[in-house]
Amino acid sequence: MTATTSEARTALRAQWARLRGWVAEVVDDTAGATPSVLEGGTVAELVAHLGRAMDALAACVPLPEGTVPLTLAEYLGTYGGRSDDVAARTRELAAQAAGDPLAWVDARAAAAFAVLDELAGPAGADPVVQARRGPVRLSTMTVSRVAELVVHADDLHRSAHRVPGAGAGPDPVDPGALDLVARELLTIVVARGGWDLEIADARRWVRLAAGRTPYHVEELTAALHPHWTGDAVPDLGRMLPVL
Repeated sequence: MTATTSEARTALRAQWARLRGWVAEVVDDTAGATPSVLEGGTVAELVAHLGRAMDALAACVPLPEGTVPLTLAEYLGTYGGRSDDVAARTRELAAQAAGDPLAWVDARAAAAFAVLDELAGPAGADPVVQARRGPVRLSTMTVSRVAELVVHADDLHRSAHRVPGAGAGPDPVDPGALDLVARELLTIVVARGGWDLEIADARRWVRLAAGRTPYHVEELTAALHPHWTGDAVPDLGRMLPVL
């Protein structure tokens, strides 16, 4: 992983602020009831999932020195096989938040940033913390939250286009956060194969790496380029999605 705690914290705050403003502007009762681009869920449930994503950071506690942390790739790998459980829990949280969903999500975001600031301090420390799925560096946990917000901001924006007669509003994905997530996901893939690749289209790459876009070689070569013009982009079909 390349991002420091300070870089990840800056990206998380920027992405949260942009997405929070977008939700307030776009997600009314009609939009909230609209099916999202994620199968089986609504836009309101996807908004509730943002709170759940931030709760994971708020739950982190420091661990003793010498604790071996999971890498970002290992931590993201723990997501696999849990989609049904996550969907069921998200529906429960959406029901809890139905009275005032923005206030509910805001409270969870505030708790997450309070914990992040306490653990990182002004210098951007990077202790090993206990997350829900195992021990990780604080920087790793924070990057994973940036990835959650970036991917779901894009999910929400695409979902909003489904609302009849409504505008989808401005792009809720922060460019700096998108670039950070794209780089970190590419770092995971490059570490596994040793290729020398560059990002040509960050949004396309994140959608492929997150399983939002069906894998095709043509889509991959629009998202990534080889560093050296004489090389080719490898077939990454067996490595994707990363999360």
